[in-house]
Amino acid sequence: MTKKLSEIMAELTPERRERIEARAQELMMENMTLEDMRKARKLTQECMADLLEIAPDNVVKIEKRADLLLSTLRSYVKAMGGELKLMAEFPDRPPVIISTLGELEDPSSEI
Repeated sequence: MTKKLSEIMAELTPERRERIEARAQELMMENMTLEDMRKARKLTQECMADLLEIAPDNVVKIEKRADLLLSTLRSYVKAMGGELKLMAEFPDRPPVIISTLGELEDPSSEI
């Protein structure tokens, strides 16, 4: 006989259930879409549009895109009050935070 998750959880101590629920919340927070992040910050699409100074329909386009410019993603996260950090993972070493990709340059200032 297979038990339901609710039955298994009911058999655990309250402390154990609390630890499991806290870890589940952590895992959900580690994997979020832009829309999920916006909603977690309690921001509407209209509010994001105002913060980014764009039309509300462009917020939807940004959130649904599979391929974004890093500058767009950085602006979106910054508008929510966050900071974008990039990390590279390799099988033979700990993750590496990429510290800089350079700033956007004015093309007319090339030497």
